[in-house]
This record gives sequence, structure tokens and C-alpha cells, in this order.
Amino acid sequence: MHTEITRPAGRFVSLYAGAGGLDLGFIQAGFIPCWVNELDPIALATHDEAVGNYFSNDTGILNGISSYSGSLLDIPDGLLPKRGSADLVIGGPPCQGFSVAGKMNPADERSKHVFHFLDVVERVRPTAFVMENVKALYENQRWSGIRNALMDRADSLGYRTTLTLLNASDFGVPQARERMFFIGVLDGADKPVNPTATTLGTPVSVREAFSTLPKYGTPGNTSRCTAKITAAKAPVMRKSPYAGMLFNGAGRPLNLERPSITLPASMGGNKTPIIDQLALENFSVKPWVVDYHARLSEQGGSAVASDIPDYLRRLTVEEAAVLQSFPVGMNFYGPQSAKFKQIGNAVPPKLAFAVAQAVKLALCA
Repeated sequence: MHTEITRPAGRFVSLYAGAGGLDLGFIQAGFIPCWVNELDPIALATHDEAVGNYFSNDTGILNGISSYSGSLLDIPDGLLPKRGSADLVIGGPPCQGFSVAGKMNPADERSKHVFHFLDVVERVRPTAFVMENVKALYENQRWSGIRNALMDRADSLGYRTTLTLLNASDFGVPQARERMFFIGVLDGADKPVNPTATTLGTPVSVREAFSTLPKYGTPGNTSRCTAKITAAKAPVMRKSPYAGMLFNGAGRPLNLERPSITLPASMGGNKTPIIDQLALENFSVKPWVVDYHARLSEQGGSAVASDIPDYLRRLTVEEAAVLQSFPVGMNFYGPQSAKFKQIGNAVPPKLAFAVAQAVKLALCA
């Protein structure tokens, strides 16, 4: 796959790039990376190969990309991007300090990276910036001071900002993943930058997403998580059979007819979501978990299963990637746990594309 960009929409600096989900979306919208940083060298290897697959060598674009592994704070000043070197600064600073999945510790050093991001914005002085982060930073009262400080800092630098919460399933991603986007346009109008939803009310389902992959167990879809599935001895019930805690760990079964739940970076073990292979192969088969949930609802603990059918399995790396809207066949470096982590940490490229299109429109206004 190659992208022939004869008139780029702009050049971007990518911070905390991960496996490249945000970057791929901006590339698809016509922007070109020029400077990239990611702490994890394995994720950066995935990123660089994925980005490289989008451009022909004879365009010279790849030669113009500087890529750095390691902490942003450890990069010598002379190697950092210079003022005016890019039209955009984009990135998703570490979210563990803000995430409800973590300890939500205001003293967590990783929480400071949202301000290091704006340090680079101040340095480069791009026409616009896009920062992605977790839902909690958008709405949790604990982080209101952080939100206000970010907006005040951006305002002092001359950026008109939009703070918005987007659900990836509204943008063609087969996953209900809510993320905050903090978007700034230099000397921009007060009009918010609003990405246009493409699948609002008609989201892409897990089943539809899997139909783009080779059949499970065949070449191109074999990297299965083998963590054992057992019934929870004290199941936590919810109204839906796809919620609650019916199995060991936090890996829940996926409803094949709906978008996936949010994929966590902690996949690779018993937090990896579960697929009913029999129901996947035959649309008319009722998923096992539906009847099991009904029995638990009626009989309580006496109905806890002693055995789980072998057609219940956990996601493959390839399935997780397509649920995150990465290109089919994209290569992820490292051991399987690292591959799942890269996918779970990523911004879905289709969501990133919608944001990039909205930013491009704002820059042309």
C-alpha cells in the first residue's frame, strides 16, 4: 500500500506515537510525518514499518522523517523539532495517571506529559495541534484543574481550542472506545473543530470486522491468546450477558452483532476478550453465554459451569488489530504480549482520520 501525496496537506510532528494509529489516520488525510518520538522501541519499529508501507521510496518522504526512540525528555535539544518545522503537532501522552483503569494518581509523573506535549507545541509553533487522551481526563472532576491549565496554556500561546469526547464506533471503528481530543488552531476562529461522524446509529459490528480477515486459524489470523477460560466461581451479574464478570479475569465475551468493548492494553492474558467461534461461524447459533447468563439469573451459584466449551476462545492479535481499525495484514513487532499492548494503547486510525479531516477543514477555513 502506497500513498502518492503530490500536494501534502501539511507536515506533522508525532509525539508518543505508539504503533502509529494516530499517524496513519493523518497520513490517510494527506499529512506527512517529519519527526516522530516513541518511548518503546518495539512499538516504534511497528510504527516505522507501518508508515513506510504508505509511501514509495522514490517520493523521498521517508528520508525526511526523523524517528527517535526513548523518553521525549532525554532527547538533546539539538535533535528536537525546530520552530516552523511542522504544521501540526499530534500525539497521545501517557494516560495511566488519568485512567480509571489505573490508580488515578495526580502525582504520577506520567500525568505531566500532557504539559510536555504543549512544551513542544510552544517550541514548534505549528498551525494546529491534536492531543488524544482517556475519557476520564475529559470528564472526571478530579482532573478539572488539569483541563483548565491545558486550555489556559494553549490560549496563552494563541490557540483557539476544542475539547471534545468522541466514540470511535461513530467513525467506522468496530469498537465502543471513548477518547478525549484536545485540538488547538493557531489564531483560529471560535468555531469548534468537530469531526463528522460516519456510522452514528449504524456502527460496524465485530462480525462485520472479522469478515475482512482470513478465517480464524488460517494464515493471517493465527496469533491467538491461549489464556485459559474458566467460569467465575462467584460471577458478577449484569443485565447483559456480555457485561458483568462471568469468567476468570476481566476478559468479557464480545457480542458479535455489536461493536467491541474497549480493548485494553493489558490484553494477552485473561483480560483478553472472548469469542464464541461456533456463533461466529454460524449466524443462526445462539451464543453460549446467552443461555449461561439466563441459567445464572434463574439458579444463582448452583448454575456456575464446571466446564467451558472449547469453542469459546480469546481474540487473536489480528482480530484485535482489525477491531482497532488497523489495516488488515499490518505487522506488529515483539512478543505476543507486546503486540496486544501496542494495539490496546493505540488511537484507532479511522477515528484519527476523521479528526485529521476536521483539522484540515479548519485550516482551510
